Amino acid sequence: MEFRYYQMSAGSPILALLGQKWVQNYGNDVDYLHFHNYLEIGYCYGGNGHMVLGEEEERFYGGIVTVIPPNYPHTTNSDIGTVSKWEYLFIDVEGFMKKFLDNPVKAEKVIQRIYSRALFFEEKENLSISEKIRKIMDIMRDGEEFFLEEAKGVLAALLVEIARLNRGSGEDKVAEDAGKLTNMITRVLDYVSYHYMEDIKVEDLANICHISETHFRRVFTSYMKMSPLEYINTVRVYTACELLETTDAPVADIAHKCGFTTNSTFNRNFKQQMGVTPLEWRKRPESYEQQLLRFNIHSEKGW
Repeated sequence: MEFRYYQMSAGSPILALLGQKWVQNYGNDVDYLHFHNYLEIGYCYGGNGHMVLGEEEERFYGGIVTVIPPNYPHTTNSDIGTVSKWEYLFIDVEGFMKKFLDNPVKAEKVIQRIYSRALFFEEKENLSISEKIRKIMDIMRDGEEFFLEEAKGVLAALLVEIARLNRGSGEDKVAEDAGKLTNMITRVLDYVSYHYMEDIKVEDLANICHISETHFRRVFTSYMKMSPLEYINTVRVYTACELLETTDAPVADIAHKCGFTTNSTFNRNFKQQMGVTPLEWRKRPESYEQQLLRFNIHSEKGW
């Protein structure tokens, strides 16, 4: 299996596997499940075989489109003696949406919708999404002036459309209670973004919402899929990442500026979220942004 990589600049939300060397022949000897850390979008130009998506198995052929969330087990196998032709996009959805949308609550909602399920459909079944996928692939392959900016514009429309497609049948587009909850959470997130360097207590956040601390913890965790303290530390760690990459300040000073009272607490939270220590991050910050194909079950040769 051979691919030509079109590696974008650091921080780009898109990595594409495109070009003349995108012919792959899996055969039946490659039947292991694997998953990626980024959203995988695939387009099949030709060939036949079967794809395993979690516990489901589907037959693929030319014109099939796949959208597979991060950490979703899957594999693709061509029929014996045949060759399948695919192109892929790997998308840093979280990094992109959090920059594209100025409302962190809305960004999180879009991200969760996109990650809610894997999609497998014929191109003609959803021409709007299929055309945007093909458009991004063409833009990335051609590499014309301002191509990355153009691709990001189409990508924004694509991700929003996928989020709409994944809306649950029971969800109301406009719900008064949901709106009140969103506004409440937004106030809290705004407060954390301005005061993360201070000693924030969960009780303070509950007071902002005019509810009890117990009720606030339950509501926040249900909405954000993490506890208030986890969110605060996430904001602090991501801010530390930027300071480690863009300044020469000592690690201890950065820890203090980001609201961590001790170096040990900073190091523990940083490694838990980023997988490396602050010093390791400073030495190779690009490794986290560019390792878009990090397999957790099996690493294919050449990937």
